[in-house]
Amino acid sequence: MHSPFVYNLVTQCFNDKTIYPEYATLKKHRRALRHDSSMVEMKDYGQGSRVFKGNARKVSAVVKNAGMKKKRQKLLFRLARYFKSENVLELGTSLGLATIALSLSNEFAAINTVDGCPNTLQKAQDYFETFNLHNIQIHQEIFRDFLAANTSEKYDLIFIDGDHNGDRTLEYFNSLLKNTHNNSVIIFDDIYWSKDMTEAWQQIIANKNVTVSIDTFQWGLVFFRKEQTKEHFIIRV
Repeated sequence: MHSPFVYNLVTQCFNDKTIYPEYATLKKHRRALRHDSSMVEMKDYGQGSRVFKGNARKVSAVVKNAGMKKKRQKLLFRLARYFKSENVLELGTSLGLATIALSLSNEFAAINTVDGCPNTLQKAQDYFETFNLHNIQIHQEIFRDFLAANTSEKYDLIFIDGDHNGDRTLEYFNSLLKNTHNNSVIIFDDIYWSKDMTEAWQQIIANKNVTVSIDTFQWGLVFFRKEQTKEHFIIRV
């Protein structure tokens, strides 16, 4: 690996085996969700679910079948911690598995999380309060409207996991370019969800503003470091 930046990221973050105390909170939150038998009427503004047929879904079933896996949740925590991300944007709150990981990575960070479904957001907010997480600001908006109204904010880390449509994902990326700085990272979930998502990912990594891109087979990460030579890496995590 010829990039010291990527080498350090892999060895010090991707492969970090430290058992952080915050992992215990992630585990408690996940366990609480897995035992939550309440029903939530979910309004999906993205591509919909491949598992559920209706909008009324049991919380425990959503976590089991469609929630972020433990390994990825811990990796997201480590990424935000490694980059010391202070201003964070998440597109796609769902039940808050990723949101809590981002929140715990830095108690002084500002986590802005966006979702269009008021019922899902309320459920997530209830758990944020249960676990005394006070650095999370929720926004009940569709992504396009939020991005149109927030054009000047600069984010250190952006996590996109709420719309598996290739054209819209590309639209969000192009809109978010003005919200990035030299050390920002954008993380895209499910880059191989569909043909159009993969095509969008290919266009994103070819963008002239992207210098370093990493394909982890589920997530795609892009960086904008002007001091870096443009390189693309495939790293199994």
